[in-house]
Amino acid sequence: MKSHGINTTDCDVVESEEQAFNLATTMFQNGAKKVVVKSQIHAGGRGKGSFKETGFQGGVHLADNAKQAQEFARAMLGNHLVTKQTGPFGQKVSKLLLEASVDIAEEKYFAILMDRKSKGPAIIASPEGGMNIEEVAHTNPNAVRKVPINITKGITDSQAYEIVDFLGGSDPTTRDGNMEQIKNLYNLFTSTDATQVEINPLIVGKDRKFRAIDAKLNFDDSAAFRQKEIFGMRDVTMEDARDVQAAKFDLNYVGLDGSIGCLVNGAGLALATMDVIKLNGGEPANFLDVGGGASAKAVEEAFKLITSDKKVNAIMVNIFGGIMKCDVIADGIITAAKNLDLKIPLIVRLEGTNVKHGLELLSESGLAIIPAQSLDEAAKKAVQAANAYAATKH
Repeated sequence: MKSHGINTTDCDVVESEEQAFNLATTMFQNGAKKVVVKSQIHAGGRGKGSFKETGFQGGVHLADNAKQAQEFARAMLGNHLVTKQTGPFGQKVSKLLLEASVDIAEEKYFAILMDRKSKGPAIIASPEGGMNIEEVAHTNPNAVRKVPINITKGITDSQAYEIVDFLGGSDPTTRDGNMEQIKNLYNLFTSTDATQVEINPLIVGKDRKFRAIDAKLNFDDSAAFRQKEIFGMRDVTMEDARDVQAAKFDLNYVGLDGSIGCLVNGAGLALATMDVIKLNGGEPANFLDVGGGASAKAVEEAFKLITSDKKVNAIMVNIFGGIMKCDVIADGIITAAKNLDLKIPLIVRLEGTNVKHGLELLSESGLAIIPAQSLDEAAKKAVQAANAYAATKH
């Protein structure tokens, strides 16, 4: 944001309590009145969260001196912060953001998002920023303004002024500078292939100047090839290792809490498969879409991901072959089952392109594969097999 001319704060990331003490010392020497110590995890609600191991309250704290910043760092680093977005296990805090406090006169909300209705970017702004912006939008919709931006023309002076005036930043002495901030934020949005730039709060300081002191930015994955610096900042330690591995083979994987592993082609079919499993009394262990162009190697990797979950008691494969050919899937299934020495029950339903050849390959493989003709039949057999296998574990 600084490289795009946006007013921010004096801040940096630390990974130890010693680094926190040294950085905070420098910030206080440079005139900071307080230093914010903020847990860096991929979840919201950090300020209201608590640490699983110690019960320490809050993943965001204000330190009055360097020693206190160090104490906060000691209480947070290495422990799991549980918030309303993390689930009961929380996320491990391995990094902290230290930020010099600023004098805040007012808190505003500002965001740029891709808007389907206007078929382009739209600025969303509210003079009532802060932690409860969702409640503001619900109870006082007039306090939220949406300004669609023409993607080919970009943001105009009149639009920038409209936003600045709505946010109460049109004091004659700072108006032009604040308009420039809005334009710089829009330039950040377009030049980085962002899909979201959300500033909450965008503060008005006592000097009446806009400053971004907290932000959430999302970027278009399809633009990774030209946004290498941004995507190089990705912190895979904050992600499920299975999700990271899946992405290497262009697999869409999301781990769930059930016992029936799913391997499906197509997101819609995957969701339908999960629904039918639940309708038959089972629980899916994952969402896994191998897509339309997966190779036999990718299918094998998909099996590795599924079987890495120790809760899985059966695997259900549901393929509707279009671009993805059934014989390719069958070949991948056979290779994976043999290489992994698969013991878990395997239920397979194939339909579509080259289905006859695919079924022949499975039949001749010598593997104990449970065939199914329909989605409902496959789900019933998967639930039965999972329950039977679970009983053998005990």
